[in-house]
Amino acid sequence: MRAARLIKMVLLLQSRPSMTAGELARELEVSERTITRDAQALSEAGIPVYANRGRSGGYRLVGGYRTRLTGLARGEAEALFLSGVPGALREMGLDDISSAARLKVSAALLPSLRDAQDTAAQRFHLDAPGWYHEPQTPELLPVIAEAVWDDRLVAARYRREDQEVERELAPYGLVLKAGVWYVCAGTEGTFRVYRIDRFTAVEPSQERFTREDSFDLPAFWEERAAEFARSLLRAEIEVRLSPEGARRLPYVTDRAAASAAIEAAPPADERGRITLTLPVESEEVAYEQLLALGADAEVLGPETLRCRFAEAAARMGDLYGR
Repeated sequence: MRAARLIKMVLLLQSRPSMTAGELARELEVSERTITRDAQALSEAGIPVYANRGRSGGYRLVGGYRTRLTGLARGEAEALFLSGVPGALREMGLDDISSAARLKVSAALLPSLRDAQDTAAQRFHLDAPGWYHEPQTPELLPVIAEAVWDDRLVAARYRREDQEVERELAPYGLVLKAGVWYVCAGTEGTFRVYRIDRFTAVEPSQERFTREDSFDLPAFWEERAAEFARSLLRAEIEVRLSPEGARRLPYVTDRAAASAAIEAAPPADERGRITLTLPVESEEVAYEQLLALGADAEVLGPETLRCRFAEAAARMGDLYGR
């Protein structure tokens, strides 16, 4: 473990002009005291690690030192090939570039590791689209992807409900979610998410934009996706669940909303059933979702939804009663 940490520390210092003890500690997930000991050990081993004292100090490698400890182990090589998403790269128009990169990496590997690409492909395949949906590549995806890589502004027309709007966008990043492509873009001083299949025209500008260093695409997407999911839950229903129904509820409706509702529910009755208020998208959606729970869920309100379940139960009784 320590040997691997020391190698990683050298590679970190090789890739940056200087790093503080705190930065190294966070990267290596150890204490600053451990960083001090590791730096001393590297110096004693002949690696020229220099420590600058003071508030603006840090660690650096002296004299442009370069290590040769950059060879990949088999697991590392296989993980590198797993990091690509061939289908997504192809849709963005980057298939040729990624293929050339894989060839260069393969050529640089030791002969004993050059089958890493094949062994990784035999063990993992990403199929991003959901079931029962035929994936379609948006026609304008390659144009937007090129603007993302090039930090280039675009003039875009976008379908919003029954109208088209025009925007100048700074496309920061692309997201592929369940087979649907989105672009996270800066516009009018804020960041927004756009479905790429709703663009009707995209014209790259000759002007580039300057990225905000603080923009974190995964964190931004996670926050906006959670907001979007919450915004869909505009209605509430009251439902009584058996223990089995409570266990299965997060699998048939919004997982976060179901878990929160179960946690906030009053104690179970003598039969182990709990009664809770569940946020849902609509009565129609709740009807389709809770039918999957059968007799393990009893809708108590609103009355219109309860009547729908009563009618469905009567029809099922007539059908199977025969």
